[in-house]
Amino acid sequence: MSKIAFIGLGVMGFPMARHLSHAGHDVCVYNRTQSKAELWCEQYGGQWGKTPAEASKDADFVFACVGNDRDLREVTCGEQGAFAGMTEGSLFVDHTTASATISRELFGIALEKGIGYLDAPVSGGQQGAENGSLTVMVGGEASDFIRSEPLIASYARQVTLLGPAGSGQLCKMVNQICVAGLLEALAEGLHFARASGLNPEQVINVISKGAAQSWQMDNRYRTMLAGEYNHGFAVDWMRKDLDIVLDEAANNGSHLPVTELVNTYYAEVQAMGGGRWDTSSLLARLEVDSKSN
Repeated sequence: MSKIAFIGLGVMGFPMARHLSHAGHDVCVYNRTQSKAELWCEQYGGQWGKTPAEASKDADFVFACVGNDRDLREVTCGEQGAFAGMTEGSLFVDHTTASATISRELFGIALEKGIGYLDAPVSGGQQGAENGSLTVMVGGEASDFIRSEPLIASYARQVTLLGPAGSGQLCKMVNQICVAGLLEALAEGLHFARASGLNPEQVINVISKGAAQSWQMDNRYRTMLAGEYNHGFAVDWMRKDLDIVLDEAANNGSHLPVTELVNTYYAEVQAMGGGRWDTSSLLARLEVDSKSN
């Protein structure tokens, strides 16, 4: 049994911390909204800390899953941040989708304090977190990865070390590039099928058995056709992620014209009031455009 702190109990962190508790570890949680930390303890036992530093005191491992670079810096390096409570030889595992820049920065700060640091963003969404079937992309030292892998496996089906600090975040950027392009293609395909007078359900039943098949097609086409966009990852969060991708692309010289275009489409969905809709809502934008024409 390890002594663990988990910082950030959103739709992802809440069930991830549960899996660690159910695996037999001693878990202390922290959340900016204290009532959520209290609720987690009511349901799963354990303790909660008033600050990240308090939650992380004497922990062998500290996990975090927060919103963005700013939040991550606050819960690690702030006056009451986790690094202030962690002891030499402990390990910080960050599941936030953030920039590779801050991951490298925090790795360096942790190294000076004698603390291990892994950037380990995840894919699989809320459903994957609930079911313990996330994909985890990791950057950092191999020795730290080996230490953490059995714990991460409690909520993941795939855990892979990609390279040094920042590599996990870079891999997550590739994931978001591919997802954005797939969703736009699926939205356009469904829109075209309807406009052509085809039965979209029948079309998907046929093409999903061939080269066009994807996870997004299998899991999102029905809700897209029904105009239901309350499933999975929100547009606001995808915009945040794609902005990170495009910033990194500007740094490394890669050209991402489709990603840049889809990012502007998501901005249009936000302007429609769909910031909290899931990322498959690209179809709603096309249907609004069609009606206006």
